[in-house]
Amino acid sequence: MAKISKKRKAALEKADLTKEYSLTDAASVVKDITFTKFDASVDIDVRLGVDPRKADQMVRGIVTLPHGTGKNVRVLALVTPDKEEEAREAGADFVGLDDYIQKIEKGWTDVDVIITMPAVMAKVGRLGRILGPRNLMPNPKSGTVTQDVAKAVKEVKAGKIDFKVDKFGIIHTSVGKVSFSAEQLAANANEVLQTLNRLKPSSAKGTYIRSITLSSTMSPAVTVEKNSAI
Repeated sequence: MAKISKKRKAALEKADLTKEYSLTDAASVVKDITFTKFDASVDIDVRLGVDPRKADQMVRGIVTLPHGTGKNVRVLALVTPDKEEEAREAGADFVGLDDYIQKIEKGWTDVDVIITMPAVMAKVGRLGRILGPRNLMPNPKSGTVTQDVAKAVKEVKAGKIDFKVDKFGIIHTSVGKVSFSAEQLAANANEVLQTLNRLKPSSAKGTYIRSITLSSTMSPAVTVEKNSAI
């Protein structure tokens, strides 16, 4: 078992992980109990009172985090030659079509987001078995299949993310980095929660937001008081 440093041990003792915190306080606690040599991601996990097996309870959405993700998001634009220049100017890291489709078919998936256009979806669709499990498949609902490729690239680079409920009814997404202030992390997390509330399925019964936690890549989960965040 890895030895816990004195600093980390003291921070963990100071944090009461049985307690519920406001969003800002929860973010502060996560920052206090994270000891990494790298700038760890901070994630929010929201357990929803939905049954994802039912199509009318599948919660999926898009949110633009007010303070961005803190990540350098690598974007691949799979576009026709006439759209290549605007995709590059908007900040896409990789731009092309057939050459990148061939690379992906050989196993290359070294990107975070793929943006494409309706005209080439027949070609891109063949990649579903590779991209689907990695959550990289472009989708009109998440704004990654669009005629306005430049706008989509700029939005993703500025902090637009998409999320969907997993098979356990949990939304899991990043809301920034440990280097962010607690207020920035809270504002980003609150934006996710506000969006989730707007997406509540009419068929969902009982308590919709069951629990909320914040954690970093290397920290325990800190519970957020539900009322402070909604």
